Amino acid sequence: MVKDTIQNMVGFVQLLVPLLITLMIATGSIISANVIQPVILFMINVISNLFQTTVIPIILVSTAIAVISKVSERVQVDKVAKFMRSGSIWVIGVLLTIFVGVLSVEGTLSSSVDGITAKATKAAVSNFIPVVGKILGDAVDTVIGCSTILKNAVGIVGLVVIISICALPILKLTIITITYHLAAAVCQPIADGKIVKLLEEMGGTFKILLGILCAISVMLIIGITLVIKISNSGLMYR
Repeated sequence: MVKDTIQNMVGFVQLLVPLLITLMIATGSIISANVIQPVILFMINVISNLFQTTVIPIILVSTAIAVISKVSERVQVDKVAKFMRSGSIWVIGVLLTIFVGVLSVEGTLSSSVDGITAKATKAAVSNFIPVVGKILGDAVDTVIGCSTILKNAVGIVGLVVIISICALPILKLTIITITYHLAAAVCQPIADGKIVKLLEEMGGTFKILLGILCAISVMLIIGITLVIKISNSGLMYR
């Protein structure tokens, strides 16, 4: 379920980003569009594939190791399982930090250049084209304003779609996690200690899977929001 949800969200964003980039170009954010599109598509693909092909399998392996440790008295490899899980959590945090940091820095620099370039272009059109230069300059402002409104609307719709894709799986994982921890608490007075620890271990696994899904969802939401903000910042510089 986690893998399918990630694939659905990433597939939708891959369709949405080119549309947003096209609308960014219509608003005059040409440099931002050329910089942001390859960066955001590359990082989303790399991070999502890394989660699906590396992080999730590591978590499943660590869960299997932890289950063996809880069931068997001879084989005790709890430390290995904890190390693998903590490593996965660190990887999640580092990847999200890199994604947001790179996109923010690239977008801030390119949006300032776009704003200055567009302002200089409008001034040149208004001053150097005789008779109709001022009219053309005002018309360009109108087109840019309409394109910005349309881009913001498309971005908001994209955010709503991503939230609708991930909301039900996140709710399911939350319920499963709570159920396992609640079962461990209820079984503690009456069941064997191994069973209680096993239930807690499974609850911890689903908690990490929930964290992965939330992390990817937040990453995509932040990515779309930054694309919208970067283009709007270019307008501010004008």
